[in-house]
Amino acid sequence: MNADANGRMALITGGSTEIGAACARALAASGARVVVADQDEHRAGLIASAIGGQVWPINLQDTAALASLTLDADILVNAAGATAVAPLHELTPQDFGRVHRVLVEAPYLLIRAALPHMYDRGWGRIINITSAYGRAGAREQAAAVSAAHALEGLSKVTALEAGPRGVTSNCVSPAQIRTAELDDVIARLAAEREVGEDVVVDDLLARSSIKRFVEAREVAALVTWLAGDDAAMVNGASYAMDGGWTAA
Repeated sequence: MNADANGRMALITGGSTEIGAACARALAASGARVVVADQDEHRAGLIASAIGGQVWPINLQDTAALASLTLDADILVNAAGATAVAPLHELTPQDFGRVHRVLVEAPYLLIRAALPHMYDRGWGRIINITSAYGRAGAREQAAAVSAAHALEGLSKVTALEAGPRGVTSNCVSPAQIRTAELDDVIARLAAEREVGEDVVVDDLLARSSIKRFVEAREVAALVTWLAGDDAAMVNGASYAMDGGWTAA
């Protein structure tokens, strides 16, 4: 696959997370000039320093500030995440709004800010990291599920409007990523249920035909391909990366 970014500017939100950092490293390796955007300026700085990139401290909750932005990005990767776990009748409007600001409103504002530059260039790539929740429901995940579905829809509208001007928009929808945080959750659930961690892992992977978690580097590899010239005819698509979880 041709994944040469040819010095193009790539902006990655959630750049200090597992997925965001993996995308930053992969895009930098392909030749992109990477901007690591994250609220955690220290962690973002470490990643940017390691790849020769730049840091953009950004609070995606501050959507009023995002509304006036203009961006010179050639590649926009919306990789920031947010969640609120609660039964629907207990989910607070504040938590619901927080998740939607990060997962829907902020990507909309960033896409809106980036499109004029992409249109001027006649080339652009918008890649939205959603999740398996963008393809299915899940108990106690009303905020994340509804936001992921909304981002999938936003991506399709962007694809239809921007495609004729050389700009593509696609989604990558991974299941759970193997992270240190996930390991902590597995350990906590095992302790609460008084079972082995392997039992918890088996439960989490029950719907997947491939019995392991997704690696961030796998997401980054797909993102890097979508950001390249070989994916010029891929537009309005959504790639499940969940071991068959949403095929069941």
